[in-house]
Amino acid sequence: MSSILFTLGDRPIDTGTAVAAGAGLVLCLLLALLLLAFRQAAARRRAEWQAAEQARELEARIADLLKVQSEMTGRMQTMAEVFGSRQGDLMRAVNDRLDGMSHKLGQSMAETSRRTHDGLRHLHERLAVIDRAQRTIADLSGQVGALQSILSDKQTRGAFGQGRMEAIVQDALPSGAYAFQATLSSNARPDCLITMPNGAPPLVVDAKFPLEAYNLIRAADTPEAQKPARAQFRRDIAKHLIDIKERYLIPGETQDTAFMFVPSESIFAELHEQFPDLVQRAHRIRVVIVSPSLLALSIQVVQSVLRDARMREEAHLIQAQVAHLVEDVTRLDGRVRKLHSHFGQAAKDIDQILISTDKIGKRGQAIGELDLAPPTATAPARPTATATATAEATPGMEAREMDGAAAGPAPMPTES
Repeated sequence: MSSILFTLGDRPIDTGTAVAAGAGLVLCLLLALLLLAFRQAAARRRAEWQAAEQARELEARIADLLKVQSEMTGRMQTMAEVFGSRQGDLMRAVNDRLDGMSHKLGQSMAETSRRTHDGLRHLHERLAVIDRAQRTIADLSGQVGALQSILSDKQTRGAFGQGRMEAIVQDALPSGAYAFQATLSSNARPDCLITMPNGAPPLVVDAKFPLEAYNLIRAADTPEAQKPARAQFRRDIAKHLIDIKERYLIPGETQDTAFMFVPSESIFAELHEQFPDLVQRAHRIRVVIVSPSLLALSIQVVQSVLRDARMREEAHLIQAQVAHLVEDVTRLDGRVRKLHSHFGQAAKDIDQILISTDKIGKRGQAIGELDLAPPTATAPARPTATATATAEATPGMEAREMDGAAAGPAPMPTES
């Protein structure tokens, strides 16, 4: 009977059970070793097969190279034989054409010299362009360094943001529609005050954006280093928003909404993407965060509002000018109608002139058809049928012509 070694839970473990468990563990280890050895053998066979394949490919390539080399050797030998057979002919041809080629060689050398000089000149020009580009790059490097020094200093960075904001405002608004560094009743001096129409309070624009914490976020390499930088950035932005609200939003003196100008589009986009809570807080305290493009768009809207207000102020002048324009159009319509009647009367006169010329043509034709031969003694001259018809038609034509002459052309009305 086996003795109990220990108790696992409520189940006793005796010597036979322990031996069986040890044997099973040893069997598992052996199976694992066999499996590992089988995998190593398979990997070794795969590596040997790959090495054999590579060796066969290398041998095939070497054979191809040897074949190509033998072909090249045969071709070289053939070419050497051909060159040897034709060397005499070539020497005779060279001797025959040596005199002729001397002159051509001189011309070719002159042309080559000219082209060489041109190439050198172009090369010097390119080198000059490269030197200018290098100087430009050096200047740009200096400007980038100056910009970095500007952005690293708080006062110069504030002047940089102030300059960008002033440039946008000055480009879009007239000189009397804004004021920089104006003093409010609370002795606060906002960066810009934009005048609103109809006596409304001015709009405040602030350009002092805190950038130190944002630079810390950009400089952080790990998430652990970014956490305190992001927290500092949130605190700085929140404090700046509160300062704008308390210093610049004065009831009755300024608008109940102010602009916080961010001088970089990338910072503006990252602020809206990574810190939406700050944007919502700014909206709640009626501070609008604007980038350069949004500020330019807002300034254009203000410019449209100012233009509409100015147009409403000048509406009575516009109405007076429209009334004068209507009077001028009415006078022009009357004169055009008179000119139309003149043209109608002239058309009637031309029709009557055409009738008279038609009559004159018919009478000339009748005169040409008269028989002017002398009459015979036996019989009196009898008028021809054409003369009779003409004599019969003449009284009526004369009557109509008399009527037209009596009527005369109608007098043309004169314009007062």
